Amino acid sequence: MSQRSVDWKSCIAVSSVIATAYTAYKLYQVRKNQNPRAVSGVEGLIGNTPLVRIGSLSNATNSEIYAKLELANPAGSAKDRVALNIILTAEKQGLLKRGEPGWVFEGTSGSTGISIAMICNALGYRSHISLPDDTSLEKLALLESLGAVVNPVKPASIVDPDQYVNAAKKACLEMIETNGVKAIFADQFENEANRKVHYETTGPEIYQQMNGHIDGFIAGCGTGGTITGVAKYLKTVCGLSNCHVILGDPQGSGFYHRINHGVMYDSVEKEGTRRRHQVDTIVEGVGLNRITRNFAHGEQCIDEAMRVTDDQAVKMAKYLSVNDGLFVGSSTAINAVVAVQLARRLQNDNETKHAPRIVIIACDSGSRHLSKP
Repeated sequence: MSQRSVDWKSCIAVSSVIATAYTAYKLYQVRKNQNPRAVSGVEGLIGNTPLVRIGSLSNATNSEIYAKLELANPAGSAKDRVALNIILTAEKQGLLKRGEPGWVFEGTSGSTGISIAMICNALGYRSHISLPDDTSLEKLALLESLGAVVNPVKPASIVDPDQYVNAAKKACLEMIETNGVKAIFADQFENEANRKVHYETTGPEIYQQMNGHIDGFIAGCGTGGTITGVAKYLKTVCGLSNCHVILGDPQGSGFYHRINHGVMYDSVEKEGTRRRHQVDTIVEGVGLNRITRNFAHGEQCIDEAMRVTDDQAVKMAKYLSVNDGLFVGSSTAINAVVAVQLARRLQNDNETKHAPRIVIIACDSGSRHLSKP
C-alpha cells in the first residue's frame, strides 16, 4: 500500500472524526439551549413562546396550521412584550427610575392593563388602568388582584375627553402635576415601542420556529403593533414577499374595509347604532375604527383582511377546546377561522407545491372570557 493511499485514508478518518465531533457539539448546544434556564425576575420569562401545530384544523384542511402561543407569557398574553418594552423604553428616557416611586397609566380593553400591572409589580411601580365598563369580569378581577387602580368608563368616541384612552392620559397628567412623581402614559396605540418589540422579537421567533417556511401569517388588529411588526419583519428582513399576511377582523371593526377598500368605516358606526365599546362585537382586544401610528407604519405589509362574525368566533373557540385542548380567547378564535379559509383557498388555487404552512397568533386564554355571552 502506497504512502499516498495511507495519507488519503487518514485524512478521511480525521475528517470523519471532526465532523462527528462537530455534529455532537451542535446537538449538545441545541439541547443545552432547550433546557429552561433560571431567570432573574418575572420579566425574564416574557417572549420565546412556543409554537404548536393545531392538529384538528391542519388535518381538516390538508395543511399545516400553527399557533404562536402568546398566551404562554407570564401575564397570559402578547401584551406582556408590549408592556415590558414600553416601560423599559421609558426607563431609558429617564421617565421612570427603578427604586423611585413611579406610575404607569394606560387605557385598554384589558390584556395590556393586566400585563402592565404584573410588570409594574415586578419592577416596583404602580399601575392605573382606565378601561371600558363592559370588559369581562375575569379581567377586572385579575387587575384588582394585581393591585392596579381600575377606572371603568362608559362608551364614548375617541374625540371625547372621557373616552377610556383619553381618561388614562388625563389621569397621568394630573398625577404628575398634583403629586410631582414620575409617571407615564403607556399609549399603546401610538407608542412605537409596541410595534418594535414584535418586529425585534415575535417576528424572528416565528421565522426560526418555522424554519423560514411560512405561506401565511394571521393576526388581529387593535393597536396594530403585532401584525405590522411581525409582517414587516417577515416581508422586509426575511424576504417572504409571497407570505399572505391577513388581518382577522371582528364584526363592527373598520379594518376590513380599510385594508380591502381603502376606507376606514363600518356600517355600525352610524350615529346612534353602537351598543358596545370600541367596536360592536363581543370580541375583546382586536378591532378598531381609527388608524393608529403603529398600524400606519406597517399597513403596506398587510395583504388583505377577512371579516369574522361573533358566531363564527364562538364556535371556533369551542371547537379548538374540544378537539385540540386549546382553550383560547375570542380574538385567537378569529385568527383560526381565517386560517381555515386561507388554507382552503391556497389548496384550491394550487398556490403552493406543498401543504400550506400558516401561523396564527394565539393572543390569550379563554379563561379571561368565561363571563362573556
